[in-house]
Amino acid sequence: MPTEISPRRHFLKLAGIATGSVLLGPRLTLAQSVTPTAQETRIDTRAGTTPPAEFADYTLRIGTGLVELAPDRIISTTTYNGQFPGPLLRFRESRRVVVDIRNDTDTPEQLHWHGQFLPDDVDGVSEEGTPYIPAHGMRRIAFTPGPAGLRFYHTHVRAGSDLHIGQYNGQVGAVYIDPKREPGAYDREVFLVLKEFEPFFSKGGDMALDMLAPGARAKPLEEAGEAAMRASLARGMPHGYEVGYRLFAINGRMLGHGEPIRVKPGERVLFHIINGSATEIRSLALPGHTFKVVALDGNPVATPAEVPVLWLGTAERISAIVEMKHPGVWVLGDLADDDRGHGMGVVIEYAGRRGKPRWVTPRPFHWNYMRFGARDSKVPAPDEVIEMTFAKHNAAAHGFNEWTINGVAFSMERMTPMFHLRQGRRYRLRMHNASDDIHPIHLHRHSFELTKIAGQPTAGVIKDVAMLGGYQEMEVDFTADNPGLTLFHCHMQLHMDYGFMALFDYI
Repeated sequence: MPTEISPRRHFLKLAGIATGSVLLGPRLTLAQSVTPTAQETRIDTRAGTTPPAEFADYTLRIGTGLVELAPDRIISTTTYNGQFPGPLLRFRESRRVVVDIRNDTDTPEQLHWHGQFLPDDVDGVSEEGTPYIPAHGMRRIAFTPGPAGLRFYHTHVRAGSDLHIGQYNGQVGAVYIDPKREPGAYDREVFLVLKEFEPFFSKGGDMALDMLAPGARAKPLEEAGEAAMRASLARGMPHGYEVGYRLFAINGRMLGHGEPIRVKPGERVLFHIINGSATEIRSLALPGHTFKVVALDGNPVATPAEVPVLWLGTAERISAIVEMKHPGVWVLGDLADDDRGHGMGVVIEYAGRRGKPRWVTPRPFHWNYMRFGARDSKVPAPDEVIEMTFAKHNAAAHGFNEWTINGVAFSMERMTPMFHLRQGRRYRLRMHNASDDIHPIHLHRHSFELTKIAGQPTAGVIKDVAMLGGYQEMEVDFTADNPGLTLFHCHMQLHMDYGFMALFDYI
């Protein structure tokens, strides 16, 4: 189902269809720009009222739709424009756009423009003061896209114990903001959105993940976290709820049930990959091939590097070039056999080749952000250091784990800013993870630079989400250059819903 486009304008040819097939093809650009009339426009209308006279460049409709993951796996979920993933939106950097967001559901909604530097009342987050899109109503916004690169949009409402709302449903879509300078030579692009469906609660405890490097743990954090867990279990508390999934898909299709990605020998394909999961860390490998990573979270890396496996925390994005030089029919899929067997993969088919897709498990590989950093580069000293310690209270919130930052669980009733910024200053977040979970840390409306991982200094890697390992420490720097309320949180839906959030404000 195509996005709605005003009669005056024809900007975007969608590369996806309602069944969520692979988004690929030559670069798609806007054919006509909007003449700026104001820096920002925000208009809310209830159902039955007349929209404003200005034409919208894009319309996104939030509503219930069917997604055919496979012929015998048709699910009902909330989607954008009746499809999963939502329409690919292609913007030009610094060229103003107008978007109508229509909510056809019975509950208020938010649409978050993840990774963009927008005002707090446009960002799409109620904690920052963005107005809700009313049930059976609409909201018109206008903004100037940026920065360039791979961004995305998704819902940003609290789900709590309801696995039908929030990021557990199908409200995810890709945004690509065309840069002035491309990150590398390639023949064509392929957009992939990784997502799980049919979530359920379990109490089996966390699955150990040791794929991050450097892997050094901070002993005091480990001792404190392990002691707290032992004490909780000794009191008879069960492990807190976790979320599992029954079905897995790339671009809304389970492995083997969508069209393959068809390639030619010698092609250089730029993959834009989004982990659209609510809670899962994902991996991807393509037997016989390597990924040349050119951008992380949409930002060009200082040192492009080839790797055999990609790892993405929730909401992380990777842009990587694959040179097609190993003809055959292959599975591009997750390392986990069970997840891949339940759909987390897509077929890569070379021209003239047929047969059953092959999977070969790669050798163990550790994911290290520092691999893509600047060589022999030092970061400037911060104007201020903000200490942050993250802790887990096992099963403390009606069976769910409660999460705290500096001993405080975020409250939707109070929403009091915890940290205060002054415009123009460089801040260093010194983060201490006193839990054994990996946390994909996200800062809204800003990007940050990784400056130290598990005690090792680094520079030149710019992100808006970064995985902080269990019982590890990480430092990131950002400049306070976008005034307004700014949300900081773990991007795991289950963690943010149960306390793992904090607000910054500007003073």
